[in-house]
Amino acid sequence: MDDQEIISIEKSLWSKGYRFVAGVDEAGRGPLAGPVVAAAVVFSPHVKPFLFRDSKKLTKRERERLFREILKSAYAVGVGFADSTEIDELNIYRATLLAAERAIEELPLKPDYLITDYLKIPKFAGRLIAIPKGDERSFSCACASVVAKVVRDFIMEELHTLFPNYGFNKHKGYPTKTHYGAVRSFGLSPVHRRSFGKLSQERENGGNSGFPASTEERLLYYREKLQVLLRRAGLSGLPQGE
Repeated sequence: MDDQEIISIEKSLWSKGYRFVAGVDEAGRGPLAGPVVAAAVVFSPHVKPFLFRDSKKLTKRERERLFREILKSAYAVGVGFADSTEIDELNIYRATLLAAERAIEELPLKPDYLITDYLKIPKFAGRLIAIPKGDERSFSCACASVVAKVVRDFIMEELHTLFPNYGFNKHKGYPTKTHYGAVRSFGLSPVHRRSFGKLSQERENGGNSGFPASTEERLLYYREKLQVLLRRAGLSGLPQGE
């Protein structure tokens, strides 16, 4: 697929009069710990797309470089989170929808149409295209995938400083042998998803890390970490449609 093919869906929607087309994707549905993160990315119809591979196949350095390039090129970007407490309460699919809705709400504009990586968001039924492997077939969706992944990875690295026994900086909360071993040795941290698989059978870790207890405070913590990431990337903030 060349750089014109990957933006063909956006071009089709722009030609029909849909000015603000947002690509939406998430990161973090599979891990045992941490939030699920979603991003919504809107480009101007005049954007010159840059071709890159599926974000899951990129190296950390490649993703971080693209993260900066995307935020410098995009017209608007929103990022949303759903905490592990919400995942346990709602289930991972509904929590992912919630994170996506929050990302869209964080945009400084109301999108006319959405392109998602096969995520069917009920609130936007009728003005949404849910495409299998959307992060490989849509430029804005692929960019949303990179943004969500970079933000979530950074948050997991920050959580590692609070919970150093689990190796979050390495596996980012995914179910590895090392991760399961740490849970058996140290119990569940406050950011583990207790509704996931065998975790419901594991003991709690009674230690106090200083991590917020309430969902609202945790969501604020994630937003603060997003700002730290942006500053480290040399960016003043997310694109605001200017």
